Amino acid sequence: MARIVITTWGSFGDLNPYLGLATALRARGHHPVMAMPAVYAPAIAAAGLEHAITEPDADPALDPQLVRRVLHPRHGAESIFREVLLPVLAESHASLLRAAQGADFLVSHPAAVTAPIVAEQLAMPWVSTVLSPLLFMSGYDPIVPPPAPWVRHVPWAWRMKTAPWIADAGRQISNRWMEPLQQFRESLGLRRVATPMFEGQHSPHGVLAMFSRVFGGPFTDWPPHTTITGQLLFDASYGATLEPALARFLDAGEPPVVFTLGSSAVMIADRFWDESLAAVRRLGRRGVLLAGPVHAPRLAAGAPPSVHVVSEAPHSLLFARAAAVVHQCGMGTLGTALRAGVPQLAVPFANDQPDNADRLQRLGVAEVLYPSRYRAWRVARALRTLLEEPAYTRRARELAGVVATERGAEAACDAIEGILDRVTRNPLRDTAADAATASG
Repeated sequence: MARIVITTWGSFGDLNPYLGLATALRARGHHPVMAMPAVYAPAIAAAGLEHAITEPDADPALDPQLVRRVLHPRHGAESIFREVLLPVLAESHASLLRAAQGADFLVSHPAAVTAPIVAEQLAMPWVSTVLSPLLFMSGYDPIVPPPAPWVRHVPWAWRMKTAPWIADAGRQISNRWMEPLQQFRESLGLRRVATPMFEGQHSPHGVLAMFSRVFGGPFTDWPPHTTITGQLLFDASYGATLEPALARFLDAGEPPVVFTLGSSAVMIADRFWDESLAAVRRLGRRGVLLAGPVHAPRLAAGAPPSVHVVSEAPHSLLFARAAAVVHQCGMGTLGTALRAGVPQLAVPFANDQPDNADRLQRLGVAEVLYPSRYRAWRVARALRTLLEEPAYTRRARELAGVVATERGAEAACDAIEGILDRVTRNPLRDTAADAATASG
């Protein structure tokens, strides 16, 4: 079977879907290789997968100020590329090229900016992936640009009319950031590509949209050969079971409101946890706070019996027992909440999160409250609406029924194996596709 190199960078939300893909590929007899930074080594080892260390070896867990910059509401995406990814282009390219030698296939993440280069140099079949609809920058699917969250309040007809302009503006802005990548391509004797952060990141062989079809698409300006797979599940990074004390708490009363900020925003929570604790007191509801290792001890010491505080817990097991989930709106967290069929309070920080939050609200399963406005009385008011208005729960359960039918890992594996089969039967077709990428 095939040796398949999978590469990504980011938070656990950027790792877990690819661990889910790797374990599914392994179950089909393939040999996945996780070409990823050293910081991921414990999670990769726990999954029993081969690890090839690549750059950038930036561990946000060791640098809260870096997290604050990459989650800045206006400049977060720019910081990710200019501060983390682009300064180490040569090192990233060299390490991924080593990992890909002798492999049969490559799977890339949007932050793996040298993956298209390596695939082109090795004439290797590959798929690109996206985790959220924003990254397609479609002119037919209005987005909420991270620097302009107010767009979500604009009438829908106007948003539809201006969607192509907003998408083009996003491409032009990102092209300025990505000029070092274009120059690096030229230094290797390769041609420049159009919009390297968007169309230029995608494979001509296939694109995996690794989110639920409830978000819409595909649209005519998405890349050709795009497959909407549904969410790829892998929750073991947060443990395989609920810790006994948490399980006892859940068994002892009504479903709680669960508060979480994932694995990145939790580091810059500021007043989030204290306001959350005050909000559940106002509501008179039970709560669970996944507060991370920094905040959990302090919060646990002062929490009432109706609130249980832990550092982390497996979302798939916990959300299914929640009354509602309050979260930062990363695609992994919100996808798991969709699968659980519970209302959501979205608290988006940056990057794709404002757009994700807007989509949840339009689906009828969520309310949105930005971090700058996150105060106990507003949180309590929003949660009261979510919990007492039956339409939210009804809609959440309807969408959970759709999500439950999706088989993300299986669909992704099918798409990859389909490309491998085409290459085996007609290798010239894919060589031509690589040439088309170089001239794009």
